Amino acid sequence: MQDTVPIRRALLSVSDKAGIVEFARALAERGVELISTGGTARALSDAGLSVTKVGDLTGFPEIMGGRVKTLHPKVHGGLLAIRDDADHQQAMAEHGIEPIDLVCINLYPFERTIAREGVTRAEAIEQIDIGGPAMIRASAKNHAWVTIATSPDHYPRILADLDAHNNATTQTLRADLAAAAFARTAQYDAAITAYLTTDDNADLPGSILGIVQDRTLRYGENPHQPACVYLNANAAGPSVMRAEQLHGKELSYNNLLDGAAALELVAQLAAMLRTQSRSDTAACVVKHTNPCGASVAPTQADAVAAAIAGDPMAAYGGILAISHELDGPAAELIAAPDRFFEVVVAPSYTVHAARILSERWKNVRLLAVGDLAEGWSTTEVELRGTPSELLVQRRDRLPTDPMSWTLAAGDEPGEQIRRAAGALELIGRALSSNTIAIGGYDNDAVRLFGAGAGQMDRVASCKLAITKAGDHARGAIAYSDAFFPFPDGPELLIDAGVKVIVHPGGAKRDQETFDLCASRGVSVLTTGTRRFRH
Repeated sequence: MQDTVPIRRALLSVSDKAGIVEFARALAERGVELISTGGTARALSDAGLSVTKVGDLTGFPEIMGGRVKTLHPKVHGGLLAIRDDADHQQAMAEHGIEPIDLVCINLYPFERTIAREGVTRAEAIEQIDIGGPAMIRASAKNHAWVTIATSPDHYPRILADLDAHNNATTQTLRADLAAAAFARTAQYDAAITAYLTTDDNADLPGSILGIVQDRTLRYGENPHQPACVYLNANAAGPSVMRAEQLHGKELSYNNLLDGAAALELVAQLAAMLRTQSRSDTAACVVKHTNPCGASVAPTQADAVAAAIAGDPMAAYGGILAISHELDGPAAELIAAPDRFFEVVVAPSYTVHAARILSERWKNVRLLAVGDLAEGWSTTEVELRGTPSELLVQRRDRLPTDPMSWTLAAGDEPGEQIRRAAGALELIGRALSSNTIAIGGYDNDAVRLFGAGAGQMDRVASCKLAITKAGDHARGAIAYSDAFFPFPDGPELLIDAGVKVIVHPGGAKRDQETFDLCASRGVSVLTTGTRRFRH
């Protein structure tokens, strides 16, 4: 295997024609013969470039509406031939096959097609590329001799390599592009598999594939752990992984985990507000994937202030997310002298807000994720990993409906309290089990007062939540993500002054809890839905 391979002949066949004419022209200026198919050949010819059509190369026309055009020995022989193998050289000479040194292919837009509303199955099937993946795989397999480009992002790298090595590419580049090529075909096949195959019993895709490496991180949870970001080709909607970073240093593994948790919570709160036709803003602060503060309020500034107030000490060094374009007054609160945030997540930023935050901190990461109403929660499944396996479950998209919850004890709390309890359930769902979240109204905002999360028993979570809430527990709402097996936890909450307790219900000893609450003048609402988050 030689390190550098001269590029003399290139085959170009692309659906995404961004940059293809410029790339082809740069190749032609370096003396490279251009071979092409269909629409790509027309685009290059219209640009004044000399192109050999694949049909002229093979002596066989494109047929069946273009379904068959490149599946021919003069194409695949030129791609797969080992150039220093005598038998391969003899076969090429006998059959008039010439080597193809560079291949530029991106595939039929299957993913874009199936994402289109109203697309038919026949339309989707027709966008399954056959010849493209075959040429990509052939080129990548023979990357000892062939350079394969599967994205316009690869064009500048290839041209730079040619300029640096006298119109040849290096083994390092070819191997790197081959890996990207196999990742792309895996991603493509995953999208097709997920579209065609479902397991009706599990209500989940029959195959989970298409997760490909996007970038390397500085390190993982700790400095001695290497880490990368892998993107799911089938995912949609706002994401911190795909966000536009407007300012700040490189995101870390922990930043991304916390940012994803913060974005998930504000997006769910915002979705709840939309169902209620309310224009309020949602905000939260996350630390170690748990919200230490969260709120909904009439203005951005009020929402930010209430979210930080949930636990000002824990908020220091946390990740703050907001559901609306971040404005100047909210940014000024975030940038107050006694505060520090690692990451701020928002759909977008006003120019004034971005300037306030970037001038306040040199390294704060400002992530713009796009409108949360556009495609949020379209991803149906979530993936979790064990050291060697993948766990897949349907996402918890069961809506919060506090008006339907059952009054199990005490007086009816009323619509306003039920709505606040609904927001608290969403906040509690974002906390690690066992979860107790205490919250309620603070002026015009509904916010988290204190939480106990990630404890091995629910009583310990009650104690933590009470400690964090302090005097705010008096008259507050307490939410539990699962039932209380005994009345000991509720008794602690009642002693702290809580007036409404919300939990799923379903324990064998529920009635003991209901009786206790009724005797102490505390209302109980049962949701009927457990909301564990492990």
